[in-house]
Amino acid sequence: MPGMVFTTRPAGPRVRRAARGRRGAVGRIGAWPSPGRPPYERGETTDVFRVVFYHPEIPPNTGNAIRLSANTGCELHLVEPLGFGFEDKQLRRAGLDYHDLADVHVHPSLEAAWETLLPANVHAFTARGDRLYTDVSYAPDDVLLFGPESTGLPDEVLTDPAVTERVQLPMLPTSRSLNLTNTASIAVYEAWRQHGFPGARPTGA
Repeated sequence: MPGMVFTTRPAGPRVRRAARGRRGAVGRIGAWPSPGRPPYERGETTDVFRVVFYHPEIPPNTGNAIRLSANTGCELHLVEPLGFGFEDKQLRRAGLDYHDLADVHVHPSLEAAWETLLPANVHAFTARGDRLYTDVSYAPDDVLLFGPESTGLPDEVLTDPAVTERVQLPMLPTSRSLNLTNTASIAVYEAWRQHGFPGARPTGA
């Protein structure tokens, strides 16, 4: 596909990345050919929620997010630089055998991600949020944005004009933060719940 760079690594999955300098390009990752949807154009609606990890650092967190994507149908978008490679054993172990079922995209920068994801509501999750995550009415194609494990989203991202609102999860006063993928899972399931869990396996099946 135009604008794509394909890299094969002997010990790891095939990584499909957005080409450097090509704004709006989007990549897919998968250990095998994926049955998921192909990259889409700016402004195209997908009817799913999009999770964005900005500069994720810890491979098992992203591996668990791959499982989250596979189990809920949400997309996972990773914004480089990443703190790991896709051949990382911890990432692959956390993702188990879900890599071929997840819809994962890699972007060289946040600006490149916006080119693909916008227009959409962008909910930035932060301990400095102005609104509880349960008070948000989520719509399909909404973006759920999360920051690095060590620092959270920086001020320049929180004040980005693309961000619709800052959202937080309630915690005890003695706590500083939740695990990244735990937070993303809580948010995704709340958004999915508000729409009646469309596409989910029937109860008792």
